[in-house]
Amino acid sequence: MNWQDRKFKALIERALAEDVGTGDITSEAVIDKSLMNCAKIKVKQSGVLAGIFLAEQVFKTVDRKIKFKLYKKDGSQIKKGETIALVCGKTRSILQAERVALNFLQKLCGIATLTNEFVKKVKKTKVKILDTRKTTPTLRLLEKYAVRMGGGKNHRFGLHDMILIKDNHIRACGSVKQAVLRAKSFIAQSKPKRKIKIEVEVRNIRELEEAIKSGVDRVMLDNMHTGDIRKCVKLVRSSKKKIEIEVSGNVDLNNVIKIARTGVDFISIGALTHSALALDLNLVLC
Repeated sequence: MNWQDRKFKALIERALAEDVGTGDITSEAVIDKSLMNCAKIKVKQSGVLAGIFLAEQVFKTVDRKIKFKLYKKDGSQIKKGETIALVCGKTRSILQAERVALNFLQKLCGIATLTNEFVKKVKKTKVKILDTRKTTPTLRLLEKYAVRMGGGKNHRFGLHDMILIKDNHIRACGSVKQAVLRAKSFIAQSKPKRKIKIEVEVRNIRELEEAIKSGVDRVMLDNMHTGDIRKCVKLVRSSKKKIEIEVSGNVDLNNVIKIARTGVDFISIGALTHSALALDLNLVLC
């Protein structure tokens, strides 16, 4: 990921403007403007690192003369008590950037850490853990990056890169069959020609049978119990069609391995991004 990208610069600038406003009046009041310091970013809770280069850009946006030394790379396991980076420069600049840098870093580390917990649960299976579009508005690219750092995979980025026919689409069209027919017609008529996968969300065996007959690329088994998931897997595999199977809905760390053992290909989990707790980190002047 290119952390110098303009979209990230703009995001950082907005975040700093929100936090700093007209100035850091506390530091201006009590800290000499010429004072220099180094500060350590320390781990208070073990997990997986994600977003350290974004944190670096926050500090350098505040003051381009700040020196930032990394001790860990994104995707690394980090342990309580470790120092993951050293920041050196004007004390006022370090403290002005501190909160925004840590906010980004803690959030992304939290997502990577939770993702990694799910990935470890299913490591003895062939299942891939996926994220969803249940992300913080404007932070999707970063949050999906954090999922990858935790060992997960990204589902579609947005509405533009895959056809995913969900329950409301099916209601609007009248049936799975009609929705898939319209999707295939759309793809056939698109110019320039594009290879677009079609996935259909199904809630029961009847809808699954309709999806299989319609010739989709992937089915999403929505909010099903493991017994029903097994029946669906058996039905798809016995069809001899190359249809991928995804499970979504009510997945947690307690049941994810049971679901993985049913033989599905993917498990998508909205909680990776919408419910991950921030990892506890802090910044301490040396």
